[in-house]
Amino acid sequence: MNDTQNNPPAVRADVWLWAARFFRTRSLAKQAIDGGKVDVNGSGCKPAKALHVGDRLHIGRGEERLEVVVLALSEQRGPAPVAQALYRETAESLVAREAARAQRKLGAAGLLRPPTRPDKQARRQIMRFKDEQS
Repeated sequence: MNDTQNNPPAVRADVWLWAARFFRTRSLAKQAIDGGKVDVNGSGCKPAKALHVGDRLHIGRGEERLEVVVLALSEQRGPAPVAQALYRETAESLVAREAARAQRKLGAAGLLRPPTRPDKQARRQIMRFKDEQS
């Protein structure tokens, strides 16, 4: 078997992001790249950009910001443990994500959510209360 089939020298950015399980579909990976949510080595990229081992990616998914280093290349999506072996998240990224998670948790600390949605009677009480306040 040829070694270049097992470990290709370069892989498209959208294919690698899909194979590494950052996005559920290759189409979503392409949309994220086109939307400027992915940077390669500090500059923007296109979906067809060739990724190499050692490249540094900045990935934005919702509120989550990741910085990863490419350790291996793959064009096939495999199980999660195999996908996690394709990259390593930087220590700075881990610290920043934990800090952001703690900040979001503190921000929601004063918000006490009810265990269930209000029923019809409770909604009417809420509407009457709001009408009285205005």
